[in-house]
Amino acid sequence: MNAPSLVTTDVDVAIGKLRAGGVVAVPTETVYGLAADASNPAAVARIFAVKGRPIGHPLIVHIADADQLDVWSSDPSSVARQLAANGWPGPLTLIVPRSEQVHDAITGGRTTVGLRVPAHPMTLDLLRSSGLAVAAPSANRFGAVSPTTAQHVLDDLGGVLDPATDAILDGGPCEVGIESTIIDTTVDPCQLLRAGAITADDVVALISDLAPASGPSRSSGMLESHYAPQCAVRLVDTADDAWALRAGTPGAEILEFKDDLAEAARSLYSELRAADTRGAKMLIVVLPSAKGLGHALRDRLTKAAAPRPR
Repeated sequence: MNAPSLVTTDVDVAIGKLRAGGVVAVPTETVYGLAADASNPAAVARIFAVKGRPIGHPLIVHIADADQLDVWSSDPSSVARQLAANGWPGPLTLIVPRSEQVHDAITGGRTTVGLRVPAHPMTLDLLRSSGLAVAAPSANRFGAVSPTTAQHVLDDLGGVLDPATDAILDGGPCEVGIESTIIDTTVDPCQLLRAGAITADDVVALISDLAPASGPSRSSGMLESHYAPQCAVRLVDTADDAWALRAGTPGAEILEFKDDLAEAARSLYSELRAADTRGAKMLIVVLPSAKGLGHALRDRLTKAAAPRPR
C-alpha cells in the first residue's frame, strides 16, 4: 500500500485534520466519502480540487442526527421529518430547503441542500464527537467508479492528498456498496432523484406518494454518465446475449449477478474496478431484474455504460 501515512483508523486523527481545514476520506455504509468541514468554504473548495469535480455540482452534508435537520434546513417539511425519523441513520439523503448555515459552495447556489445521517459507526463517532457536519461526495475522481474500501480511495486519490493535512479513515469495506437513495422533499409529491438501498417501495410505505425525477439536475448522481470504469460497459438482458456479444468482442468479459441483490450491490464497484485492473477492453453486464434493489443497480450500470463526456 503506497503512502501509508495517509491511512488511519484513529477517529481523533481524522477530526483533527477536518478541524484544521483538511479533507478526510470517511467510511459510510454506502461508499467512502471525501469529507470537509461543511462550515469552512475553503475546505469545501478542496473537495472540488481533489476530485476534479466541476464547481456548482451540489454536495451532500452528513450530520450527526435528525435533530440537526433544523440547523441545516430553514423549513423542513413534515414529510422530511417523517423520512428522517424512519430512515436515519441510513442510506437516505433528503433534499430540503437550505438554512443560512449552508454555504453556496455546497449547493452551487441552489436554494436546497441534501442532508443525511450515515450509519457507519466510525463516521457517526466522528460527527458526534467533533460536533462537525461534513460535506462529502464520493472519495474518487469525478465521474469514476465510487470507492468501497480505503484501498480504492488510496488508488484514486493517494497522489493528490497531502498526509500533512489530509487522511483516509479506514473503516473496512462498505456494507451497502452503492450511494444513498435521494428524495427531494421540497416538491409535492416528493421525487426520487436517485435509487438506492432504501427502495421506492420503502419510501412509499412511509409517505404514500413518490414521483420519478423531473426537472433540472439538483443532486449528486443525476448526470447521464457516472460511476464509469476505464473499460467500455455494455448492458444486455440475458446471459445468452452476453455470451453472443463476447464471442465477437476481443478483450471482453462478462459480469452476471446472482439472485442476492444485496451482495451484488456490495460487490458492484469492486467488480468494475477489477475489470480495469485485469485490462478488460469491455465489460458486458447482464442487467439484474427491475425490482427492489435491482432498480438502483440498473441505475448505476446505465450511467456507467452511458456515452462519456470528453
